[in-house]
Order: sequence, then structure tokens, then C-alpha cells
Amino acid sequence: MYSSGTDSVPEASGVAGTTLVPMRFVWPYGGRRVFLSGSFTRWSEHLLMSPVEGCPTVFQAICSLTPGHHQYKFLVDEEWRHDEHQPYINGIYGIVNTVTVLLSREPDSIPSILSPDMPGTRTHMDVDNDVFQRVVTLSDGALQEAVPRISEADIEVSRQRISLFLSTHTAYELLPESGKVIALEVNLPVKQAFHILYEQGISVAPLWDFSKGQFVGVLSASDFILILKELGSHGSNLTEEELETHTISAWKEGKMFLDRQVDGHGRALPRRLIHAGPYDSLKDVALKLLRNEVATVPIIHSTSQDGSFPQLLHLASLSGILKCICRHFRHSSSSLPILQQPICSIPLGTWVPKIGESRRPLAMLRPNASLSAALSLLIQAQVSSIPIVDDNDSLLDIYSRSDITALAKDRAYAQIQLDEMTIHQALQLGQDGNSPYGFFNGQRCQMCLRTDPLHKVMERLSNPGVRRLVIVEAGSKRVEGIVSLSDVFRLLLG
Repeated sequence: MYSSGTDSVPEASGVAGTTLVPMRFVWPYGGRRVFLSGSFTRWSEHLLMSPVEGCPTVFQAICSLTPGHHQYKFLVDEEWRHDEHQPYINGIYGIVNTVTVLLSREPDSIPSILSPDMPGTRTHMDVDNDVFQRVVTLSDGALQEAVPRISEADIEVSRQRISLFLSTHTAYELLPESGKVIALEVNLPVKQAFHILYEQGISVAPLWDFSKGQFVGVLSASDFILILKELGSHGSNLTEEELETHTISAWKEGKMFLDRQVDGHGRALPRRLIHAGPYDSLKDVALKLLRNEVATVPIIHSTSQDGSFPQLLHLASLSGILKCICRHFRHSSSSLPILQQPICSIPLGTWVPKIGESRRPLAMLRPNASLSAALSLLIQAQVSSIPIVDDNDSLLDIYSRSDITALAKDRAYAQIQLDEMTIHQALQLGQDGNSPYGFFNGQRCQMCLRTDPLHKVMERLSNPGVRRLVIVEAGSKRVEGIVSLSDVFRLLLG
């Protein structure tokens, strides 16, 4: 893979006879040409980094450095960049990354650059780079991963500490310093409402009823899916022309409204708005999201005891709560033993069943599958996204519920047949068309490896809009499973 003794490895400046330590530098964020420069090259030489075989978005370079403190930056497509996931400071060359090289007891070992968030652990790199850091042992002629195990006692200790943190912090901590929250009036036409969702880049919005003076529900991408399915059914009484004037209220209250609860006498009752208050504990908010199987709940504050004059403060989500957990335990990760565990060693996620197992198969689709099949699967499987794979089950893209709002652009929904449009074509509606699949666009397909520690998975899931990570095999991108926000919270809350 690499050698610390080749001529291509530059020697750091220093006193003759000083022991040099090989150090691997990685830029995992793509680019056409990437160079490395730093204090060890006197900032005058730019070292060309090589793309990793099978991982075109990951670049690496090996340098032999003297023990001590070094600074470095990356020149990516003629633009100076630094890795925000690595330690950095503001130096005389602008913002630069830093690394302290220690003399290893094993001279041939190549230390990795440590993450600032989790001292002493692996680097927070793109999924492809982790292939270099997997621990493997040879057994029965096959390469198997050496997976450390954690005791039930350590898992329970982690759960108790997280539960205590969530119980003693309130939903106020989820409120950003600045931002906007969009609400829709229930008398808006459905078509206009989904156009707003698409233009604003959101997939859910609370609903305000002026006549009642209160928030009465939410409109989500799931509603749009049900509407499109209704339009595509032969027995639909809702025409495309009616969709132009059909209001949100009419949709929610009409015969198509499926989101109803049934009382003890079998009578259908409207489902009450699920919301939270700013003084609710983070644990209560998380449990409310989990138990009601919703992605977000509005945080509503009323200035009067009777609940009048409600103020919409924010939309609470599991990703926001997870970000609070990551931030709080960032510098005390040792107090949570479970964070260091590879996700394959703990009961987490949904995995592709092995031969002979009776588990349900993981929901996946080919890019030439119909959009109708994708929408049906999203509703039936009750998931937020579906992996799109090739004939070898290697990940190409994902189709998410939020992608459906792209059909609101230029009334595309009125010009297509769900059974005739493929998933590939549907995805292109919301992309710039520069690449055949979203995977190559960088951020659409959020992935991880089975050997990734839990803290790394949590950090990725805490990013806004990310609800599921696809577990892939390093190199081939073959789908091995999926881990969701709900999976993580069910594990952490027990």
C-alpha cells in the first residue's frame, strides 16, 4: 500500500541523525488535484497527494517528520484549505492544521492524524479512508475483523450518564442563535405549499389555523407522496386542476386524510398536534419523537396560561438532540465506554441478512426501478430513505422522502407518470446533472463502515438533514446495513 523508505517520501528538515517518523496525511473531501504543504517543507514546496485506489475522493501523502509540532495546509484545486475535523489554529499562514509527532516505539508504524473531538482515537475521515485503519486477523484462511466487545455493565453506565444529561437539559438548548422557522397557513393550496417547501429546502412545516389561532398540525413530504399516489390511482377524485386549488385543510380533513387515530368505539378521530415546550427536558422530547415515530416536533411557547398567543420557536429533531450529546461529551468521551465501540459489536442498526438467517431483507432498489415503487416502499417500510444500488448491491445513491419535493418544481408532478419515471430520472430533477448519481456529488450518500466507532456515527447523524447512514463495505461500497437516528436513540435510552 505504501512504504516509508521510498524516494517519494520527502525528508523533513532537521539535524542530521534525527529519527524520522512516517506520517500519513489525508484529504478526504475530493478535488481534482490536491497538494500538501507545511512547516516541514518550509512552506516552499507543495507535495502532490495521490488519490487512494478505489476511493477517488480521498487523497493521501506520506511524509517522514521529526518528532515535534508541525503545521500544514492543503492546496485543493488552487485554493488553500484546512481540514476542519482536525486540530487547527490561526497562524502566520492563516488558518492551519497542526499535528504533534511523537517518537513511536515501533519505528515502522505510521501514526494517523488524531481527531480533535476524540483525543487518542482514529481520525474522523471519509468512509473510504477507514480501510487503512481496520484491525484484522487471519483466521481459517479468511480475513476477519478483530472486534472488541463491551460488557452490559459498561453499556448501562453509558446509558445512565446520557439519560442524566438529557433529563437535566431543556429544549431551549436546541434553539439556534439565529435562524428562521417557516409555518404554513392551512388555507394555502397544497400545490403552493409544496412549492414553498421545495424553494426553502425543507421537508416539513407546521400548520397555522388563523380561525382557531393555533398550530394544528404539520405538512410533510409524506403528505406529498400520498397526494401523488392518489393522483396516480385510477379511482382518484382529485384531478391535477383541483390540486392547484385544493387547500391543505381540505387535504387534511378530506377522505384522503389517512393520519387518524381510532377510539375505543372504532370512530376516527383527528390526530392531535404533537409538540414540545421550551422547558421540556431533552429526554422527554426525544421520547416523544421516538414513540410517535415522527421526524420533528414544533417547540411552541405560549405567553398565557390558556395556551393562546402561541409562539413557534423551533423544530426539534433527534439530530439536534444528538448534536447536544456529542457537544457535551466531546471532551469526556472516556466516561461513555460505548462511544468507542465499533457499531458491528453493539446491537445497532438493520443489517443485510446473511445466508440462512431469517431476518427481513433490507429495502433497496435499482436505479431503473419506477418512482412509484420507491414511493410505495418509503410509505410501506416507514423509512426516510432507500439505498439505490447496482447489480452487485454497491451503493449508487439514495432516494429520500425529502426528494419528492423536487417534483413541485415547475409542476413536474403534472407532467409525469409515476410508473414510467425511473428513480434515476427523478433524482436528476433535483440535481445539476453533472454526475450520473448523487454518490459522486459528495454529500447525498451518507455512509459509514461496520468498524466505525459509535461516536463517529453519532457525529455524522447529528448533521441537519441526515437521518440514516448506509453501512457499506470498504472499497466496493456494497451495502451491508443501515443505521438511523432512531436506532441510536433506542440504544442510548435503552
